[in-house]
Amino acid sequence: MSETSPTGPALLHNPHLNKGSAFTDADRRAFGIEGLLPPVPDTLQTQIARVHVQLEALDTDLQKYLFLSDLQSRNEVLYYAVLMSDPAAYMPLVYTPTVGEACQKYDQIFRATRGMYLPITAKGRLIDLLRNWPQRDVRFIVVTDGERILGLGDLGVAGMGIPVGKLALYTACAGVPPQLTLPITLDVGTNNQQLLDDALYLGLRQNRVRGAEYDAFIEEFVQAVQTLFPKCCLQWEDFANINAVPILERYRDKICTYNDDIQGTAAVALAGVMAALRITGKTLTEQRVLFLGGGSAGTGIAELISEAMVLEGLTIDQARARNWIFDVNGLMTTARTDLADFQKPFAHDHAPITSFVAAVEAIKPTVIIGVSTVPKLFDRPVIEAMARINDRPIIFPYSNPTSRSECTAEEAYKWSGGRAVFASGSPFEPVEIDGKTLIPGQGNNVYIFPALGMAVLATEAKRVTEEMFIIAAKGVADQVTQANLDNGLIYPPTSTIFEASLRTAARIAAYIFDHDLARIPRPADIEAHVRAQAYKPVYA
Repeated sequence: MSETSPTGPALLHNPHLNKGSAFTDADRRAFGIEGLLPPVPDTLQTQIARVHVQLEALDTDLQKYLFLSDLQSRNEVLYYAVLMSDPAAYMPLVYTPTVGEACQKYDQIFRATRGMYLPITAKGRLIDLLRNWPQRDVRFIVVTDGERILGLGDLGVAGMGIPVGKLALYTACAGVPPQLTLPITLDVGTNNQQLLDDALYLGLRQNRVRGAEYDAFIEEFVQAVQTLFPKCCLQWEDFANINAVPILERYRDKICTYNDDIQGTAAVALAGVMAALRITGKTLTEQRVLFLGGGSAGTGIAELISEAMVLEGLTIDQARARNWIFDVNGLMTTARTDLADFQKPFAHDHAPITSFVAAVEAIKPTVIIGVSTVPKLFDRPVIEAMARINDRPIIFPYSNPTSRSECTAEEAYKWSGGRAVFASGSPFEPVEIDGKTLIPGQGNNVYIFPALGMAVLATEAKRVTEEMFIIAAKGVADQVTQANLDNGLIYPPTSTIFEASLRTAARIAAYIFDHDLARIPRPADIEAHVRAQAYKPVYA
């Protein structure tokens, strides 16, 4: 601690410096906190064990989410030490699926503030508001405007749980130092009448701003971030399609930025397909992929798969022809007049089809990917059709939270006779089929964005490119072992997520250096350099 560090009770209320019961006797004397704590100092391991006991006594996942949020606001080191002690257990509590319920109830459960809220009523002054953030060196901002939170829709400022949770995983899963991160919600209003009528709602009570005023607000925000935090990577999160795609197109070649819903989701899906092909024995260019859901996530996955196919020998037109999309109005065909520009590359010359199972029968996909946010659309006829067409059908219901999944793991395995190669957006328990236990994988973006973040941090990257996401996908898929595949698991076990992320980050970092996208000189040992940047939850 420096000479200007707080002492006495103020020290115990500083989450970045507080050690709680782990302050040593010498610390207690030096910082004026003798008598303010139980007399026998703890170790960090004992504190972790105590937190485990406290969490086990709670009845619901939401209670555990709130407990962990309170811990984060009291003792940051202990919070991350707990998450990293068992990531498989704690990731679902601090992010999907629990964060969905937390966002829905945000106005009722709001406690300590975290991050920054920038309302459109402060337009013209955003740089002044951002200057109120105490850290001067911010490297990662996750920002949302709350319009399309998971599969739950417009939650306004209640969507803040998403940036907070995402950035916690940057640290817990890849070691990005938490002091370099900043969660932000842009409050441009909400069109959710239930929230507008709720006396406890914490956001602006107005309908969403659209058009030129919205675009100007986004531009002001981007410029303010660039001015104050010039090395910052800006991650856009849970924006509606009408804004997500144009924002990414506007800024992707100008600043270090990406959209996790479009590009991160695409990369984790591509990683799942690549690993699944080791089970099916087929090549990527042989695949026909049918998407359920035609928004930015579906088209983003389709485009990244297409670009990966190009690297294996197809033209971009040939690759896109192997990716089909089905949305609320049926199969996307060239005859349709209701398609947005970003959807048109995946509209093919075909007769109209308005039934998804009929589309499966007609297209004969090897892979179906659900990003519809509508539950149970991968029903029994769909799964059985996939199983008739393919010896090992690849079935990815990626919508989350769990309540929005297109099917469950048990349904996919049962209806396919145990032959499905399965991964989902939210976690499912292992399933026993004919005496064999199958472990469903979770196609969670957490395999991608923390690793990408660590690579950007370690290189001070100028830009984030599409190729980085293909590199990330390959990095994840290559870490799936044969033993994992034998159990049906097509992603690295979440228990090993930290090590997997660092390995993937090193591969992305190598690409960044190779393509002159770094702001720093290339180190002799890139992986060692990446590992040296990683935050470790230990008391100073």
